[in-house]
Amino acid sequence: MSDTRAAIEEGAKKSGVLWLGLDRPRLAWHAWHDGAIHIVTGGGEQDLPGLAGLDRVRVTLRSKDNGARLVEFDAAVQVVDQRAEPEAVAALAKERLNARDGAHLADRWARDSTVLRLTPLES
Repeated sequence: MSDTRAAIEEGAKKSGVLWLGLDRPRLAWHAWHDGAIHIVTGGGEQDLPGLAGLDRVRVTLRSKDNGARLVEFDAAVQVVDQRAEPEAVAALAKERLNARDGAHLADRWARDSTVLRLTPLES
Protein backbone atom coordinates (compact mmCIF):
# COMPACT_ATOMS: atom_id res chain seq x y z
CA MET A 1 0.00 0.00 0.00
CA SER A 2 1.39 3.40 -0.96
CA ASP A 3 2.01 6.09 1.66
CA THR A 4 -0.76 8.23 0.15
CA ARG A 5 -3.23 5.34 0.15
CA ALA A 6 -2.35 4.58 3.79
CA ALA A 7 -2.87 8.25 4.72
CA ILE A 8 -6.25 8.27 2.95
CA GLU A 9 -7.43 5.13 4.72
CA GLU A 10 -6.22 6.26 8.14
CA GLY A 11 -7.68 9.76 7.72
CA ALA A 12 -11.03 8.48 6.48
CA LYS A 13 -11.32 6.01 9.35
CA LYS A 14 -10.40 8.53 12.05
CA SER A 15 -12.49 11.49 10.90
CA GLY A 16 -16.20 11.31 10.22
CA VAL A 17 -16.18 14.34 7.91
CA LEU A 18 -14.38 15.45 4.77
CA TRP A 19 -14.47 18.24 2.21
CA LEU A 20 -15.62 17.77 -1.40
CA GLY A 21 -14.73 20.08 -4.28
CA LEU A 22 -18.16 20.71 -5.77
CA ASP A 23 -19.74 24.05 -6.71
CA ARG A 24 -17.90 25.24 -3.60
CA PRO A 25 -16.10 23.27 -0.90
CA ARG A 26 -18.77 21.14 0.80
CA LEU A 27 -18.43 19.46 4.19
CA ALA A 28 -19.84 15.93 4.28
CA TRP A 29 -20.01 13.08 6.76
CA HIS A 30 -19.06 9.64 5.49
CA ALA A 31 -18.06 6.09 6.32
CA TRP A 32 -14.97 4.17 5.20
CA HIS A 33 -15.98 0.71 3.99
CA ASP A 34 -14.28 -1.88 1.83
CA GLY A 35 -11.47 0.37 0.59
CA ALA A 36 -13.59 3.40 -0.26
CA ILE A 37 -15.45 6.36 1.20
CA HIS A 38 -19.23 6.07 1.22
CA ILE A 39 -21.57 9.06 1.34
CA VAL A 40 -25.35 9.50 1.32
CA THR A 41 -27.02 12.54 -0.23
CA GLY A 42 -30.58 13.72 -0.84
CA GLY A 43 -33.83 12.64 0.76
CA GLY A 44 -33.37 14.74 3.88
CA GLU A 45 -29.68 13.92 4.18
CA GLN A 46 -26.72 16.17 3.33
CA ASP A 47 -27.12 18.17 0.14
CA LEU A 48 -24.19 17.55 -2.20
CA PRO A 49 -25.38 19.07 -5.48
CA GLY A 50 -24.06 17.47 -8.64
CA LEU A 51 -21.95 14.82 -6.92
CA ALA A 52 -23.89 11.84 -8.29
CA GLY A 53 -23.36 13.10 -11.85
CA LEU A 54 -19.58 13.39 -11.61
CA ASP A 55 -16.99 10.83 -12.72
CA ARG A 56 -14.49 12.11 -10.15
CA VAL A 57 -14.29 14.59 -7.29
CA ARG A 58 -11.53 16.25 -5.28
CA VAL A 59 -11.55 15.11 -1.62
CA THR A 60 -9.76 16.71 1.32
CA LEU A 61 -9.33 14.88 4.61
CA ARG A 62 -8.43 16.90 7.68
CA SER A 63 -7.11 15.90 11.08
CA LYS A 64 -9.78 15.23 13.67
CA ASP A 65 -7.42 16.61 16.32
CA ASN A 66 -6.39 19.98 14.90
CA GLY A 67 -8.15 20.43 11.54
CA ALA A 68 -4.90 20.45 9.56
CA ARG A 69 -5.07 19.05 6.03
CA LEU A 70 -3.94 15.42 6.07
CA VAL A 71 -4.31 14.50 2.43
CA GLU A 72 -6.01 15.74 -0.73
CA PHE A 73 -6.82 13.40 -3.63
CA ASP A 74 -9.12 12.67 -6.54
CA ALA A 75 -11.72 9.93 -6.16
CA ALA A 76 -13.85 8.10 -8.70
CA VAL A 77 -17.56 8.60 -8.02
CA GLN A 78 -19.95 5.66 -8.36
CA VAL A 79 -23.60 5.29 -7.38
CA VAL A 80 -24.10 2.31 -5.06
CA ASP A 81 -26.93 -0.16 -5.68
CA GLN A 82 -28.20 -0.15 -2.11
CA ARG A 83 -29.98 -3.52 -2.40
CA ALA A 84 -26.88 -5.21 -3.79
CA GLU A 85 -24.53 -3.69 -1.20
CA PRO A 86 -26.29 -3.74 2.17
CA GLU A 87 -22.95 -3.80 4.02
CA ALA A 88 -22.04 -0.35 2.63
CA VAL A 89 -25.44 1.01 3.68
CA ALA A 90 -25.04 -0.54 7.15
CA ALA A 91 -21.59 1.06 7.53
CA LEU A 92 -23.07 4.46 6.65
CA ALA A 93 -26.08 3.98 8.94
CA LYS A 94 -23.73 3.21 11.83
CA GLU A 95 -22.03 6.60 11.32
CA ARG A 96 -25.29 8.54 10.95
CA LEU A 97 -25.77 10.56 14.13
CA ASN A 98 -29.19 11.70 15.37
CA ALA A 99 -31.24 10.08 12.60
CA ARG A 100 -34.91 10.84 13.08
CA ASP A 101 -35.86 7.36 11.91
CA GLY A 102 -32.97 5.13 12.93
CA ALA A 103 -34.91 1.88 12.68
CA HIS A 104 -36.08 2.70 9.14
CA LEU A 105 -33.05 4.63 7.92
CA ALA A 106 -31.99 2.14 5.22
CA ASP A 107 -35.56 1.98 3.87
CA ARG A 108 -35.74 5.78 3.63
CA TRP A 109 -32.35 5.94 1.92
CA ALA A 110 -33.38 3.27 -0.61
CA ARG A 111 -36.52 5.25 -1.38
CA ASP A 112 -35.30 8.87 -1.23
CA SER A 113 -31.50 9.12 -1.20
CA THR A 114 -28.42 8.27 -3.24
CA VAL A 115 -25.49 6.38 -1.72
CA LEU A 116 -22.16 7.01 -3.43
CA ARG A 117 -18.78 5.29 -3.33
CA LEU A 118 -15.71 7.52 -3.64
CA THR A 119 -12.75 5.35 -4.58
CA PRO A 120 -9.36 7.05 -4.22
CA LEU A 121 -7.48 7.27 -7.52
CA GLU A 122 -3.74 6.72 -7.67
CA SER A 123 -1.96 9.89 -8.73
